[in-house]
Amino acid sequence: MGPPRSPTACGSLPPEGASFALGRPGGKTDQGLARWASQPAQTRGRLHAEAPAPTRSDHQRDRDRIVHSSAFRRLVYKTQVFLNHEGDLFRTRLTHSLEVAQLGRSIARSLRLNEDLVEAICLAHDLGHTPFGHAGQDALNACMREWGGFEHNLQSLRVVDRLEERYPGFDGLNLTFETREGILKHCSRANAERIEQREPGGIAQRFLRGEQPSLEAQLCNLADEIAYNAHDVDDGVRSGLIDMEQLMAVPLFARYHALTLAQYPDIALLPHGPRRLLYDTIRRMLSDQVYDVVAATQARLAEADPADAQAVRSAPPLVGFSAAMRAESTQLKRFLFQNLYRHPQVVQTTELAQTVVRELFAIYLARPQEMKPRFAERAQEAGDATALARVACDFVAGMTDRYAAREHARLTGRQLLA
Repeated sequence: MGPPRSPTACGSLPPEGASFALGRPGGKTDQGLARWASQPAQTRGRLHAEAPAPTRSDHQRDRDRIVHSSAFRRLVYKTQVFLNHEGDLFRTRLTHSLEVAQLGRSIARSLRLNEDLVEAICLAHDLGHTPFGHAGQDALNACMREWGGFEHNLQSLRVVDRLEERYPGFDGLNLTFETREGILKHCSRANAERIEQREPGGIAQRFLRGEQPSLEAQLCNLADEIAYNAHDVDDGVRSGLIDMEQLMAVPLFARYHALTLAQYPDIALLPHGPRRLLYDTIRRMLSDQVYDVVAATQARLAEADPADAQAVRSAPPLVGFSAAMRAESTQLKRFLFQNLYRHPQVVQTTELAQTVVRELFAIYLARPQEMKPRFAERAQEAGDATALARVACDFVAGMTDRYAAREHARLTGRQLLA
């Protein structure tokens, strides 16, 4: 396949006639990386040609641009399950992204994959998330149903392709093909076909062909799941909405809980003993999941024996849990869904958050001048209702929890989220 010509995501269109600049030449495997890893010197390039950085690979450069982006900084005030005002120690999208990156790099190093690419994808994977976690995403998707819908993976891609405004030569961050492909971890066929029209042979092609992304992208998807489950256990207990007695019904948790008690039978006598017991249980659970992924993936790679990174695409998914660990992880997810995400207190807050998002979107659609100047200017230039709705969607999606709550109170005179 040749280099893609014009990346886009849900209306994020590059200049007509733009073409990717190929990465630095070189067919050799980078020292230390497995032959099936994404080789930094063989990147499929960027939308806009740039001279190589003298001290960094292209994927290191991607990571650095993500860390310095405005969207990344805003993640500190975007939440997972608990809203930003509900407690200072609950996870935010920023702390979650850092935890995903840490897990991803640990696994990538053991598998001799491209750690810098893994880190870049992990740090960028939630850039398109709305305020108020999945509640905000669901509300914004409902608001946008008439105009193409909303999906946070597509929005993350839109952020790095267009919405960041930091460079005089182009919109977005001008990331490499490999990082952008990893960010787009889910995509409907309809969206894939739209992207493929503007980027032939590009990041959406794998969805149309039924192929796999790079091993690094596969790894980031799994690291996201591992981190999410573990920290929701921690935050759920910290909040008092679930307790360790309930968690004993989850085999994955109960096993490591028992191991901690076996090694530290007097842990309850220590200061903050229950917290130490919870932390150590989660630590053991995380560690064994990492070891399981490494062992199971190594076995699949040995069986598939892909010749290089390109051969990975036509293979079945190769990065994953063993069958036993997958079953236990699924049980944990079901427990969290039933006992935490559907807890009456969480549901009540979710409904208020969705009201905020819906009403903000409606106000900006009717009165675009209420948005920040650069979005109001884009709204004035919108040629039709779809383009106007996308501008309002971009503005709301980029908000932090507290900014959305404050804007809603300013515009409606009602403070729903104190």
